[in-house]
Amino acid sequence: MSIEVKNLVKVYGEQRAVNDISFSVSKGEIVGFLGPNGAGKSTTMKILTGYLQATEGSAFICGLNVKENAMQTKSKIGYLPESNPLYYDMYVREYLSFIADVHSVNNKKTAVNNVIELVGLTPESKKKIGQLSKGYKQRVGLAAALIHNPEVLILDEPTTGLDPNQISEIREVIRQQGRDKTVLFSSHILQEVEAVCSRVIIINKGSLVANDTVGNLQTGNKETHYIIVQFGAPVSADILTALTEVNQLHKLSGHQFQLTTKNPEALRRQLMETALQHNLNIVSMHSETQSLETVFKTLTA
Repeated sequence: MSIEVKNLVKVYGEQRAVNDISFSVSKGEIVGFLGPNGAGKSTTMKILTGYLQATEGSAFICGLNVKENAMQTKSKIGYLPESNPLYYDMYVREYLSFIADVHSVNNKKTAVNNVIELVGLTPESKKKIGQLSKGYKQRVGLAAALIHNPEVLILDEPTTGLDPNQISEIREVIRQQGRDKTVLFSSHILQEVEAVCSRVIIINKGSLVANDTVGNLQTGNKETHYIIVQFGAPVSADILTALTEVNQLHKLSGHQFQLTTKNPEALRRQLMETALQHNLNIVSMHSETQSLETVFKTLTA
């Protein structure tokens, strides 16, 4: 395993920021690390990168104990922290050259040119970092995390401050890197996680509440199913709520409704029978999985 966490605990005074969590991430995996603000995500990432020491438990990078092999593990990690600390008085190329020296990168000039092109910094590469927009500063931080070609990428909110086009570009960079690296990244943009990640880890109040593929999480509640039905003309919601298999009803746009049920097949039959009885025109009817946002809200409420 490229990343392994065993019974990790971090206590600040009386606050248990990380509460006995365990998980692992293999090479070639892109895993989303989710949770509400204050859940313990950044603390866990700082422990993995050696910036903080755990109160209890262990963290391993490429089989090496982070606490016992601090320098070796840091050389294997590309880390973009949430705060993205940068030297604003340095030029972009100057800063990346400095980071390359820190990691003893061979062919430094080539490495700097390659990473600038990779993260889309070319138009701003001759400016001082302090002159850049927030989005381009974020790209500089990502470039610094990638310049030494690390085995493991740990990215804390990597797309903060980026516009939709930039988010799409950085998302593609993360996908490319995930082909031969291990990527653990946190984000509050759940559509981004759905688009990029093969698996999701969710923590809440320091505890692990989910560790599964996005698909399994969305279909994991076998007791809850969603039917989306659209009619050709206005329909009274009372007709639909009277159906015995409907647990909840939400009116969507136009003449469309979302129905929650425990028995989707029985509900479909009831809908067809009701349509015949009341001369209703059903334009479309399909099942829908829970969105990742719904899963997130359920697990962290």
